[in-house]
Order: sequence, then C-alpha cells, then structure tokens
Amino acid sequence: MSVSLDGVAGPNEADADGMTMFNVVLGWVYPLHSWRHEQGLEGGDDSVDSKVWAENFAQFGAQIIGRRMFDCGYPNWGDNPPFHAPVFVLTHRGGDRIEKDGGTSYTFVIDGIDRAVARARAVANGKDVLLAGGVSLAQQALAAGLVDEVVLHVTPVELGRRIRLFSTDQFNLRCVETTQGENAVHLRYEVIPDPAETSAL
Repeated sequence: MSVSLDGVAGPNEADADGMTMFNVVLGWVYPLHSWRHEQGLEGGDDSVDSKVWAENFAQFGAQIIGRRMFDCGYPNWGDNPPFHAPVFVLTHRGGDRIEKDGGTSYTFVIDGIDRAVARARAVANGKDVLLAGGVSLAQQALAAGLVDEVVLHVTPVELGRRIRLFSTDQFNLRCVETTQGENAVHLRYEVIPDPAETSAL
C-alpha cells in the first residue's frame, strides 16, 4: 500500500473525479517502466522504484480490493486492466462476475473478508494474495489475522487527513526489508500475532 507521511487516504477536499489521493500518494509509480508496462504503455524510468514495483507485482496471483476502489478505478482501467489476475471486490452490493482482457476478472464477494481471502487463495496458483486497499479492507484483514506481511511505499508528502492504517493492537510488525527508492521508501514488515491472541486460539 502506498502511504503519505501522515496517513493513507487523500486530503479533505477531493477533486471532481475523486482521484486526488491516487495522484498524490501514487504519483511515484506513474513514471516507472514496470508500472507503464503493466498498463500497456511504452517507456518509463528503469529505476530502483521500478524494480521494487516489478518484483512486488510478480508475487501476486490474485488481488482483493474494496468497493470504493473498484467504483473509482473501474471506469479508468478499461478493457485490459493492469491486474492480469483474478480480482475479488469486497462489497455489500453483489453483482455478476465481470471478465476482462489480459486475465483480469472481477468477482464480487458479499460474505466478508475471510471468504474473500479464501476465494482469492484458491485461484492464486500458489502465489501471494494482494490486499490492495483501501484502509477498511486492510484493517479488517489485519484484525482477522489474515495478513502475513505488510508492504508500505512511503511517499514524502503530507496530506493533512491523518487516517491511520494500523488501528489494532492484536499484532506486532517486524521490519524485514528497507529499500530507498528515488521517490518512495519501500518497507516490508512481517506480521507477528499478539501472543495473548495466539494462545487463546
């Protein structure tokens, strides 16, 4: 997940199309060769940031996103979305499965984060499942003990909204990798369950 110095979501005043958060916090990915390649675009920077993005993206066999992310991104992702993998949309509103080019499909899951993760794992072909966002989805998965690691791409901006990603004390994080990129710092954490919670299971 890409985050600012002071939170995850965008500023208080979103622009007309609701893309302010993406343009500010995710702006580091737009010039990258690896990101542009996934969008079907040419060119881009062959940089440390680009290498990190490519290595992370290659690990995922399926993704889970929230309904807000889907509603905001779907009109822009087009007929050949950048996922190239099954995408499960966690939502209160169901819908028919949507098939797109390039291996992307959208399946709407209305029976909770546990079920979404189970369905994504079943089709990930042994690869990781990416919990792509937003904040509520990530917090639900963390609280349910469904997350093995957290990868943060920290951009050097402040947004002023200060929405916290971590709102539970039922786990600890251990930093296992730090990479200084050109426009973001990439942090990988192992999630360590709270011993009290683990012993109660």
